[in-house]
Amino acid sequence: MKDLVVMIAKALVDKPEDVSVNEIDGEKTTVFELRVASTDLGKVIGKQGKPARAMRTILSAAGTKIGKRSVLEILE
Repeated sequence: MKDLVVMIAKALVDKPEDVSVNEIDGEKTTVFELRVASTDLGKVIGKQGKPARAMRTILSAAGTKIGKRSVLEILE
């Protein structure tokens, strides 16, 4: 699922080389920390948070299939 987050984020930003995702695995929850260049932060969050919400929805659906909760945090 980490690769999925990286692929989506790289498609949204102008500087795909600055995209990094850190995966923190817990018992029932996996946290994905997404970091992008500060100039691309607005593109990942998007207008009214729609792209960020869509990425969270996709992660939630994929997590349900494997029985784990997934959380996406977008960091500066």
